[in-house]
Amino acid sequence: MTDKKTSKKVTRVEGGETPSTSATNETKSFVPDDESKAKSRTLRIIAIISFVVAIGFEIGAILLLRKAPVNTARLIILIVAALIFALIGSVLWKRSNRLDPASEKDKVKFFIQNQLGAIISIIAFLPLVILIFTNKNMTGKQKGFVGSIAVIALLLAGVVGVDLNPPSQEQYLEQTQEVESLMNGVNHVYWTRYGTSYHLYLDCSYINTDRTDEIFEGTVAQARELKNITDLCDRCEARAIREQGLDVEEPEPAMQPD
Repeated sequence: MTDKKTSKKVTRVEGGETPSTSATNETKSFVPDDESKAKSRTLRIIAIISFVVAIGFEIGAILLLRKAPVNTARLIILIVAALIFALIGSVLWKRSNRLDPASEKDKVKFFIQNQLGAIISIIAFLPLVILIFTNKNMTGKQKGFVGSIAVIALLLAGVVGVDLNPPSQEQYLEQTQEVESLMNGVNHVYWTRYGTSYHLYLDCSYINTDRTDEIFEGTVAQARELKNITDLCDRCEARAIREQGLDVEEPEPAMQPD
């Protein structure tokens, strides 16, 4: 590294070290370390428990709908409780996938593992929405009010549960190899709290701005695990290529966010 000093606070992300691609080239796949696997396993267990609890509240709400007259306040409490646990499960499940991603080779498993939060949301709320609007023990006003809450819960849980940028072993390997090829085999990057790119150089002007108060450093996988960052800074990439002897025009600073 030929970084210059920076006046920003630099925080080293501990743990979860990613093995060099030299160790993964034989299998052509990303292999998380034992610590990342253990963290992922713990998060998945908690997420599954949260999903089960959410479905449990849904079942309670369905049973409540069968009793006339329907207790509207209690029904809303059950819907909100199911939503809370569904959201908790989805957030933890997506975090676990970034620690230990699935392979794109098995399309079905890859889809289910990455979109499980959205699938659980449909299971937990769609039947409930249908039963509310077709319930004979509720008045039209009750159906409209409680049904609207259930629909909002379904949409909110679905949005949080779906992963529009799912991680994969192949992505992790490709991104790590790209960084190592540019930095002489070194898997080390920098990123900021609100940035959307990871950087190769600590003194990159995109992360040394007035709005940046802290810079994080770690591996490519850690940037993905903690911030779900998948984009390499264009300016850093051009600089790395140029320092290897190629004449590449450096992009203007205003075109790249931190």
